[in-house]
Amino acid sequence: MNHPREVIFHRSANRPHLILGGDRELVLFSILLCALVAFSLMNLYGVLLAGVLWGASMGALTRMAKSDPLLRHIYIRHVRYQSYYPAKSPKTATADTTPLQWK
Repeated sequence: MNHPREVIFHRSANRPHLILGGDRELVLFSILLCALVAFSLMNLYGVLLAGVLWGASMGALTRMAKSDPLLRHIYIRHVRYQSYYPAKSPKTATADTTPLQWK
């Protein structure tokens, strides 16, 4: 009776939401974009162009999700913080040395 309680975490509760192997929102947006291309051109070339565009975008999105399923969220956070934390120091930055009395 004194042992800690165990809680089972199912893998499906901790898995990212993917559709067709890619990020859910990006895949749905690419399907919408390809459907708009196909219906706006209204000929066989438009449908073929939409199919090629969808195949290329699905290949890229699947590859992106295989490397990191949360890559889109990380990229958005990176862009948001880019003005606060630049990748390199500005040209006017000075190199501070450690004071001698500091240990």
